[in-house]
Amino acid sequence: LKTTKNWGATALRIALGIVLFSHGAQSMLGWFGGFGLKATLEFLSQNMGLPVFIGFVVICIQFFGSLMLITGTLTRIAALGVFGIFVGMATYHFDYGFHMNWSGAKAGEGFEYHVLILAMCLTLIISGGGALSVDNKILKSNPI
Repeated sequence: LKTTKNWGATALRIALGIVLFSHGAQSMLGWFGGFGLKATLEFLSQNMGLPVFIGFVVICIQFFGSLMLITGTLTRIAALGVFGIFVGMATYHFDYGFHMNWSGAKAGEGFEYHVLILAMCLTLIISGGGALSVDNKILKSNPI
């Protein structure tokens, strides 16, 4: 839980949480044009070859991890979970090169987005949640 009043970590954590929330809500709830839990699990198991349980864990990390990041609750644990799923996702995208497929001319997306997410997660694993975090609030009320 240990963190500092680092406003950079706060901004990074909230931005990462918001971006991940949209993807997690697509997978878990079907919001923002997503397919919801059942269809996403089917896709991950049938198309990506993941066991259903692992697919469920990935969706939970995206959805609940994003909420944990937004609020700064157990920030390092949430960032570590997100880091883990993005390592897996980046390795899948290696075959498509580095750059995103902005023009739609390639078959898939590169891994540049994943590099940014991994760097953001590493920063949060090192620094903690920052100034406006539940972690910081807990530490203020219960100094270790």
